[in-house]
Amino acid sequence: MTQFDVIVVGGGHAGTEAAATAARCGARTLLLTHKAETIGEMSCNPAIGGIGKGHLVREVDALDGIMGRAADAAGIHFKLLNRSKGPAVRGPRAQADRKLYRAAVQALLAETANLTIRAEGAEDLLIEAGRVVGVVGASGTAFRAGAVVITTGTFLRGVIHLGRERTPAGRVGDAPSVGLALALERLGLPMARLKTGTPPRLDGRTIDWAALEAQPGDAEPEPLSWMTARITNPQLHCGITWTTEETHALIRANLQESAVYGGRISGVGPRYCPSIEDKVVRFADKNRHQIFLEPEGLDDPTVYPNGISTSLPESVQRGIIASMPGLSRAVIMRPGYAIEYDHVDPRALRPTLELRDVPGLFLAGQINGTTGYEEAAAQGMMAALNAVQRAAGTEPDRVLARDEAYAGVMIDDLTLQGVSEPYRMLTARSEYRLRLRADNAMLRLTAKGMEWGCVGQVRADAFRGFQAAVSDAIARARAEGATPAQYRAAGAPVNLDGRWRSLLDVLALPAMPVEVAETMFPWLRDLAPRVRAQVECEALYGPYLARQEAELALLRREEALAIPDGVDFAVIAGLSREMQQRLEAARPATLGAASRLAGVTPAAVAALAVHLRRA
Repeated sequence: MTQFDVIVVGGGHAGTEAAATAARCGARTLLLTHKAETIGEMSCNPAIGGIGKGHLVREVDALDGIMGRAADAAGIHFKLLNRSKGPAVRGPRAQADRKLYRAAVQALLAETANLTIRAEGAEDLLIEAGRVVGVVGASGTAFRAGAVVITTGTFLRGVIHLGRERTPAGRVGDAPSVGLALALERLGLPMARLKTGTPPRLDGRTIDWAALEAQPGDAEPEPLSWMTARITNPQLHCGITWTTEETHALIRANLQESAVYGGRISGVGPRYCPSIEDKVVRFADKNRHQIFLEPEGLDDPTVYPNGISTSLPESVQRGIIASMPGLSRAVIMRPGYAIEYDHVDPRALRPTLELRDVPGLFLAGQINGTTGYEEAAAQGMMAALNAVQRAAGTEPDRVLARDEAYAGVMIDDLTLQGVSEPYRMLTARSEYRLRLRADNAMLRLTAKGMEWGCVGQVRADAFRGFQAAVSDAIARARAEGATPAQYRAAGAPVNLDGRWRSLLDVLALPAMPVEVAETMFPWLRDLAPRVRAQVECEALYGPYLARQEAELALLRREEALAIPDGVDFAVIAGLSREMQQRLEAARPATLGAASRLAGVTPAAVAALAVHLRRA
């Protein structure tokens, strides 16, 4: 069969999530990828989640995506980051067995109805009447569809740099995608180069683990997917080592051999995951940098040294490794390298991730200038949801607002601001962090996913039960309470001011003993841990969220004012030439989006608002 509703190009994290989502929505979906056996490959670090990234994984999971379930099936080291801080900035993270993760993704796709997988690259796009209607495979076969989602990762004209060596590749052992890059270029899309990198892989059998600080995971692993009851894999420890003055001296002496510092790479690298060369140059005052040694599998001796991404020659890499504690005899199994690749300026996209000037063509993942598995998966899911609509002949409108999801924050940032370096999701990027917690993703998004048709019956039933239990528990905690004298008699530190306080009020007190609350309100003990966590979060954040909700109601009314596609900014009174140019370049969809554009002044937003209301 060569006729489909949606075609997804690329079998990485964006592509697998896009393909699974489209098929789950009932669309006849084709996943085209160079090698079926590498679907779900973890090309860089063997981990899913973290600060900000863990929030995205939970959001993908809340919409019934596959990333969280695959990570739980493969996880060998779980950690809830920022556990000592408030729930809003805690980030669930799991290190995975690479083989188990790949197998889990492939198994989840294999059991997905409406999905066809074909091991073939895409070499060109089929375009009719100005819109994309399919792709041409490497075999010359034309595959037609109502919408196409491109998720090529680092494969678009990818080049691997190792010292002075240059090898065309999307990753080690895989050819780059050149034909598709040329096809996108022919569309006149704004394109540029970015770069990322990976560290050398070490043989764990040659590491002196006894000389290193051990890093165990959490005693009770917290799953990434809400649907995972418990983690069953054996759990492994990580280790910590450090760079030394000898390490830094060796790097400084060989900077010209680095592809980046030797001037052989033009692409910009990620600020928040710099190479070890960047760290030594940019942070010259630091005499050491922490390196996490992360096992890559239960039956695999390979270790990923997180923190020393590099493009230096292999001979220099051997010296760098040997200069660190515990690694004097460590053997490099595969050298690190940098990879440079094409990306499309995401400002060319609508908030639906469809190209503004090329209907039917959607982009997701690193092709949009992001970095990371989690950012890719969230984009893949959102692109697919809109591609399904386009294929059905409906105008795409599946968009998450900034106050609804980190995925909404990310896509809003990308499509409005563009990127000057690979974009990474950080909790600091959101102005609604108290609302957008990793623990409440299901309560925030699953009902919307059910409405969109991407949530299966099993999760929908589980959600309804959970939502009802949380609502009932919060209502009861708000209704039940005691006088200050009663709380004091039980041992709670409550002021004797005569004011009756609900259980929800006192749960927010930092010094409220858990055992006292459970003695006075025994039903607390019977709550499921997830339900109780939501009650405690409501107690902690409820008053702040109520105020924020009132502010948001006013903001939403103003933000929702739509800006028509054909509006001529040049005729709007009160807009300077600069403001006209900024608005024309970004083509924001709403007044709220216009207000968030870099360099657009409040006066310009006001002038635009007046024009839109008159129109």
